[in-house]
Amino acid sequence: MPTNPANTTDEQQQVPRSRIIMASTLGTTIEFYDFYIYATAAVSVFPLLFFPNGEGSAALLASMATFGVAFVARPIGSILFGHFGDRAGRKATLVGSLLLMGIATFLIGLLPTYHQIGLFAPALLALLRFCQGLGLGGEWSGAALLATETAEKGKRARAAMWPQLGAPFGFILANSFFLLLTVGFGYDSTSATTDDAFLTWGWRVPFLVSIGLVMLGLYVRLKLNETPVFARALERGEKLKSPLVQVFKGNFRELVLGMFIMVATYGIFYLMTTWVLSYAIGSIEHGYLGIGYQEFLILQLISVVLFAAFIPVAGHLADRVGRRAFLLVITAGIILFGFSFSYFLNPQVMGTGAEANTGLMLLFLSLGMALMGLSFGPMSAVLPELFPTNTRYTGSGVAYNMASIIGAALTPFAAAWLANSYGVGHVGYYLALLGGLSFIALWLSKETMHTDLDTMSDDAATVGIEATSP
Repeated sequence: MPTNPANTTDEQQQVPRSRIIMASTLGTTIEFYDFYIYATAAVSVFPLLFFPNGEGSAALLASMATFGVAFVARPIGSILFGHFGDRAGRKATLVGSLLLMGIATFLIGLLPTYHQIGLFAPALLALLRFCQGLGLGGEWSGAALLATETAEKGKRARAAMWPQLGAPFGFILANSFFLLLTVGFGYDSTSATTDDAFLTWGWRVPFLVSIGLVMLGLYVRLKLNETPVFARALERGEKLKSPLVQVFKGNFRELVLGMFIMVATYGIFYLMTTWVLSYAIGSIEHGYLGIGYQEFLILQLISVVLFAAFIPVAGHLADRVGRRAFLLVITAGIILFGFSFSYFLNPQVMGTGAEANTGLMLLFLSLGMALMGLSFGPMSAVLPELFPTNTRYTGSGVAYNMASIIGAALTPFAAAWLANSYGVGHVGYYLALLGGLSFIALWLSKETMHTDLDTMSDDAATVGIEATSP
């Protein structure tokens, strides 16, 4: 018997809100967990096991380069998964992105090292990192649409903050796991050798157990229905054969603005997580702070709680005062924070080794993470609101992940080079530059708080429907 479209839409709307929250939050938590265990290992493990021919900073920079490979892959993943997300639906695409990310992460845990297979080891590591990037490239926008396209009127930013919480939750889960392992193995990053049990096999455990989390995420997502906004778009015959083409034809301005709106958010996060870890635990002889890995990881985990806490605050305020005005203030704060780096992180101010001022470091991390939560919280509402339903998965995903190349892929590498060449203050100037780019993009953008996702349209997209729809 044919299905009544009206009944189909009603069924979509009857999906329990709790199930949508769990699916969007759990899925992004798993994806970000997978992503962050690589980021942590790229600083503390991979320079020794996959790039041993490099000395000190050279090995770290080589490891950071493979870390950046994923950010090149992410826009490709957003195009690939966005195409199917705008044509086949949000649910199936979210399942596919989770599977790709999970399998790649599991296989990293099985990789032989440079000492076992030579140059094939870093080559395989880079390939799997690329696959991680493809998966995450399709994950975020799908989870964001799952939340925004099922939200109540006037509460879209608050609903959209749930997938954003996956970032701090995944970070806490990944780094807590690494902390427990290093404590259990008695691993000391300042005097590590490749014979340590942690470097022999312990580091693999977080990668291998991720497959269990993926199975849990798949179970939750397979119980979802399609979002009502997308279902109604299909009923109206608005499916496109080439969503990417229509994004470039009809929403190129929104694509560019969305990309630069996200740049500062990416920059501050990867400075506060990946780069600062390498700077803090690196040896004093190479110009770093020489803080113990376990001690610093505890400080970082405490500060990430502020990241998580300020995401719902940001969602509430973005619904109350508007996305644009709120983010302009927060981005200005990020710029000012960038000019403070030398006052916090200069070795003469912070101290080194056992004399390092951990209270000052915690204050620095807490300020950065609080700004990160306030900036990141509304993004899963802001970017989807820029695009019509039939190109929303592709448009928001490409904008989000293109921003990752400028704000994230280059940032840890550039920061390490700037700190080594010109001093830590210049790392802050780099963040201020990224903040300036985001501030300009926000200034040029329009407020999207009152946008109706169900009825917004685009003339170019309408032409595309008539010309290319099957």
